[in-house]
Amino acid sequence: MLKLHEIREIIKLLDQSSVQEFDLEHEGLRISVKKGGRVNQVAEVQVPVAPAVQPAPLPIQTAQAPVPVHPPAPQPPAPKLPTAQPAEENLLKIVSPMVGTFYSKPDPNSPVFVKEGDRVGANTIVCIVEAMKLFNEIEAEVTGEVVKVLATDGQLVEYGQPLFLVKP
Repeated sequence: MLKLHEIREIIKLLDQSSVQEFDLEHEGLRISVKKGGRVNQVAEVQVPVAPAVQPAPLPIQTAQAPVPVHPPAPQPPAPKLPTAQPAEENLLKIVSPMVGTFYSKPDPNSPVFVKEGDRVGANTIVCIVEAMKLFNEIEAEVTGEVVKVLATDGQLVEYGQPLFLVKP
């Protein structure tokens, strides 16, 4: 099974080359990378899926008289509260590249990789996401100051879930 950093390395190599399309099949894993258009890098992973179960038939309902529906009364907009934090849309997100368990430090006796207020670079390791007994070091891939840590140690995280907010 390919590791995340190996897949990233393949994408980086393709980005630096003149190759426009690349397909790889390895141990039941299929990766397809294409360049061009608005998206420079696309990685597609296909995993065999069990056949779908047929849904039970829905009961047939008889026609009833229509019930009039009244739209809800308009609500006044909620007042905006001032915030000390920079607006979230101006912040960069470091997201989880996979489903797994979030760890903020390499082992229980070590300090955390990063905390709020720390500066990070593109190659700074910010956390570990453990998936299927593999501990994957997650790099920031952005440069800036960590404004907020969104995940807690030992928390299950989803693919694409924001883990950190970074002020560029």
